[in-house]
Amino acid sequence: MITRTLQTTIERLSQKYPVITLTGPRQSGKSTLLRHAFPDYHYISLEDLDMREFASNDPRGFLDTYPRQTILDEVQRVPSLMSYIQTHVDKTNESGMYLLAGSHNFLLMESVNQSLAGRTAILKLLPFSRREMQDGGVLHATSNEQIYYGAYPRLYDKGLQPDEFYPFYIQTYVERDVRELKNIGDLSRFTRFIKLCAGRIGQLLNLSSLAVECGISVPTATSWLSVLEASYICYLLRPDWNNFSKRLVKSPKLYFFDTGLACSLLDIKSPEQLGTHYSRGALFENMVINSFIKKAWNEGKETDLRFWRDSQGNEVDLLIYDNGDTPTAYEIKSGATFHPDFFKGLTKWASISNTEIDNLNVIYGGTIALQTANGRLVTIDDIEK
Repeated sequence: MITRTLQTTIERLSQKYPVITLTGPRQSGKSTLLRHAFPDYHYISLEDLDMREFASNDPRGFLDTYPRQTILDEVQRVPSLMSYIQTHVDKTNESGMYLLAGSHNFLLMESVNQSLAGRTAILKLLPFSRREMQDGGVLHATSNEQIYYGAYPRLYDKGLQPDEFYPFYIQTYVERDVRELKNIGDLSRFTRFIKLCAGRIGQLLNLSSLAVECGISVPTATSWLSVLEASYICYLLRPDWNNFSKRLVKSPKLYFFDTGLACSLLDIKSPEQLGTHYSRGALFENMVINSFIKKAWNEGKETDLRFWRDSQGNEVDLLIYDNGDTPTAYEIKSGATFHPDFFKGLTKWASISNTEIDNLNVIYGGTIALQTANGRLVTIDDIEK
């Protein structure tokens, strides 16, 4: 079993909070992590109809039966239970009483924010990070393979190929999860919508264009995109507006939480096909940004990620505001051979923002890290060090 970095964070915070809430995409390993980290806890899945009925119809009796040291999985199935948990933990005043897990961020967090504010640490678990895969001996050798296979634990636990996992994952997600979040009648059109989103990875989001191509209204496209975000399928990277010129792009960029899932949606059948695919650079960029998100979330932190682009096409792929008002800037290049032009966008941005060279970085597909006259050249493996 591959050890999850988040385990250390959960164990630490469970000594300080009565409730830990763990969310993330379906099959990212939430249940496995909690059961492995807390083997002495009762494990209750509210997917089980009997348990769900017990918790729904007799919440006080349910909590009397499981008064502490209990993992409650898919807890968003019984949102009314949260209020009773609040009352119970306030009365008992112990740490580490309940570990809650759920796959629907919107449904889960709506209940948590209403009832457990201040009583729970909220953590997020994504599929494997590069460091976890490297330490577990399952990280593929090439970036094309890493992009193509993605990072969902089941592929590595069961030795599955991407075409044995992702199509079924998508089918299950569309047929089950989407119906719970939104009353979407035309599931085939929603599947087309997801595929169209995958084709726009790393691009400025144009909802009008997306809606027209899918044959839906802009409000419907906005609603469906919120479903994908709430289910940890994709996310939006916001532009940086704090600065320097009024001629800035204000549309977000679209990315997926897992590149293997995106490759399946793009009908990419092999790492070799990916090598010549039009989305290869965007998928590499997506994988790099995911690494920053996973590093922060595994430490129990939120991170402020943005990009910068002006109306002249000058762009910086990633700005990270971790240390006050001065961001660390990253340009992301999939090529394995360094070229001085990699720093072109960063140099332009630095001249406008008066940023020091120490804050300028290029992440590329090569294996050698260098300090150049324009900034640092780093590899994707350097991100999680």
